[in-house]
Amino acid sequence: MNQDAIQAIVREVVTRLSGTSSQKATIPLAISARHCHLSTKDIEALFGPGYELTVRSELSQPGQFAANETVMIAGPKGSIPDVRILGPARHMTQVEVSKTDSFKLGIKVPIRISGDIAGSAPITIIGPKGSIHKKEGCIIARAHIHMTPEDARAFNVTDGEWVQIIADGERPVSYDKVMIRIAEKYKLEMHIDTDEANAGMIYGGKQGRLLKYGGLYD
Repeated sequence: MNQDAIQAIVREVVTRLSGTSSQKATIPLAISARHCHLSTKDIEALFGPGYELTVRSELSQPGQFAANETVMIAGPKGSIPDVRILGPARHMTQVEVSKTDSFKLGIKVPIRISGDIAGSAPITIIGPKGSIHKKEGCIIARAHIHMTPEDARAFNVTDGEWVQIIADGERPVSYDKVMIRIAEKYKLEMHIDTDEANAGMIYGGKQGRLLKYGGLYD
């Protein structure tokens, strides 16, 4: 292979890498307000036998939706009405709140990755047709990033890896110990709760820069 051909290959590689870098340099930040995921059994306990959730709006993550239905959640010190249910139904019930919400409810809520509810906080959920008390299932969701395998290759990260996200702006803030979650069905997006968003004055359309520092979730 002559020198011109080698240089052409090098230019092509650099161009591709540069294009990937510019497209994937930042990650969209999405604010996740308090909400709950319900099992089919618990949907029926709250809304009546055979009840199915109805779609209010599609969410950014494919296949997920905000339901028209809402519930009240309650703890020893107070309650919060009109908590949105996200669908579709899941195999287990999970309520996600902020630290500020936990003060109002009067419960000690752990920070967890979604789905990790063992030993989490108890919560009472009240619907139009009944109420249920869950001995565990209420969490503060740890900040995390959804991405596809292609996104992961572009950012050079692996599923379960911890990263840091820097959000520049009027009140610059860094989010540490943010977990990477990878699946073909995901859309690139970082999820933070309302407390985290308020701390950094984050609003719709904001982006964050990813920094690697190693470490896997265990």
